[in-house]
Amino acid sequence: MAFHHNGDHFAGVISEVVYSEDRAGLTELMLLPLLQQLGQQSRWQLWLTPCQKLSRQWLQSAGLPLSKVMQVNQVAPLTTIETMAKAMRTGNYSAVIGWLPHELSNEQHNLLNLAAAQGQTTGLILRPVPPLIPGSRPRTGLKIHSSLYH
Repeated sequence: MAFHHNGDHFAGVISEVVYSEDRAGLTELMLLPLLQQLGQQSRWQLWLTPCQKLSRQWLQSAGLPLSKVMQVNQVAPLTTIETMAKAMRTGNYSAVIGWLPHELSNEQHNLLNLAAAQGQTTGLILRPVPPLIPGSRPRTGLKIHSSLYH
């Protein structure tokens, strides 16, 4: 996974993070520095999650500002991309984070890239892959640690 650096901050970027549900918390190690850096901006972070509510305790322990984190949960995958695009275009968010069960199409990726550039916003797509089958080759992936949620 690579993030493109734009000056002293990440903006106008869409990154897709693929994580395996049976691997230990690399996502926190990889994403937290970026989210902490973005949290220093005056703008909000918007989390679009499928069902669970973010844990305030996890946000605090991760060093993310509670006063700048907004969550919309129970977002259907079909509406996640359009909701992300609309939110990023506003320029009100330093980061918009969404979960998707499938790869982005070229058209969806282009839509999100354009919206991120318009709003100078970082967009993160988190996508799970099935757990490893014993004896199979490990996938390159990141895990969302269970402490993220209540």
